[in-house]
Amino acid sequence: MNEFRVYALRYAVRDARRGEHFHGYDADAGLPHPTSYYVWLAVSEKHTVVVDTGIGRTRARGVEGLDYRTSPVEAVAALGVPADSVDHVVLTHLHYDHTGTAREFTSARYVLQRAELDYWTGPWADRITRERRLLNADDLAHLLAAREDGRLTLVDGDADVVPGLSVHLVGGHTAGMQVVRVNTARGDVVLASDAAHFYENLEDDRPFPILHSMTGMYGAFDRIGRLAGGPHLVVAGHDPEVLERFPRLGPDVAVISG
Repeated sequence: MNEFRVYALRYAVRDARRGEHFHGYDADAGLPHPTSYYVWLAVSEKHTVVVDTGIGRTRARGVEGLDYRTSPVEAVAALGVPADSVDHVVLTHLHYDHTGTAREFTSARYVLQRAELDYWTGPWADRITRERRLLNADDLAHLLAAREDGRLTLVDGDADVVPGLSVHLVGGHTAGMQVVRVNTARGDVVLASDAAHFYENLEDDRPFPILHSMTGMYGAFDRIGRLAGGPHLVVAGHDPEVLERFPRLGPDVAVISG
């Protein structure tokens, strides 16, 4: 009853360079290294959970080089899941490419780490100007309104969201970065999101360059390994290879566990 079917839904791609994706000097920094943009869907007998909500259509027009193939809401609906049937939306962190369509899941309860919200709304918020470009102010305002309406659950550390699906604070990429562990027929799947953008980040023990804490990134890598039922059950956050490591249901949908 508590087992989930899990899907990775790619809604956009962007041409990029290796230097954008790995911390430190790399002689191959100028080589092409494409990135994919996903949201994740987990469905059990009793619950429908979306993990992250991608980039909204309007914001996508301002992202240079982005090939925006469909909205995340449309990608979820294409699997027979209308937005208003989703009961929980887990936001792994508050960067704009993970919060952009949250408001369209009108029946969902949002789940976020308190540390993440505190970082963006606390005493340092007006001074982290370099990072503010990664936050969509309208998305944040919506979540703050949802908190007032009782639709935002703030967690401190590890927590069960619904039976069979839990969140785990790892930090590293952002102050309140969390990953999601899902019970499936294949074992425990970990949706790493931006705790591990690419499998190469994990396999070569090399952090992504946008980070809140270097040691936190390494700790996140270790925690992902402990939480997953095996390396084959880790789903990287932006890696095109997700669609090669798992069976496909169409060109932009990977079946992590069906």
